[in-house]
Amino acid sequence: MSNTQACLKRQMQQARQYTEALLADFKTPEQWLHQVHPQANHALWFAGHMATADNYFVSCLAPDKAKKFPSYDTQFGMGSQPTAEAAKYPPIEEVLAAMRERRTTLMELLDSLKEDDLDKAPASGASDFLPTVGKVFEVAVWHEGLHSGQISVTRRALGHKPVFGGA
Repeated sequence: MSNTQACLKRQMQQARQYTEALLADFKTPEQWLHQVHPQANHALWFAGHMATADNYFVSCLAPDKAKKFPSYDTQFGMGSQPTAEAAKYPPIEEVLAAMRERRTTLMELLDSLKEDDLDKAPASGASDFLPTVGKVFEVAVWHEGLHSGQISVTRRALGHKPVFGGA
């Protein structure tokens, strides 16, 4: 594994470790669906969104390994609007399992690459925002960090201390 791949892998792992630490404090359906304002993302939406995003990233690298998530795309995909209505979502454990499984698949794809693969174009259908295979992984890290920051605010609103130190 090249230094670049090792760096991407470490960043992907660290982003997901932080996500898992954030989500560990959400216990009840009310907490999972808590919104700091009516249009804010909640933790359940975040978990489903990470599943659909990673599935999209997988499709950019290995379309045959992408899954069909029609209801997830509607509930959690780009442009979806979170709601506090539990009945509108799959069970929490199912969403978490999808989030974790899609990340595992994405990480396996990273492990399977050669260094020069990172500079190649992704599969057809990838956004112009993802001009290379390496950029897919960079954006995955950035995207998760963006949304985990939102969930960090929700956690704090529920009275939890910061994951990393602080009062």
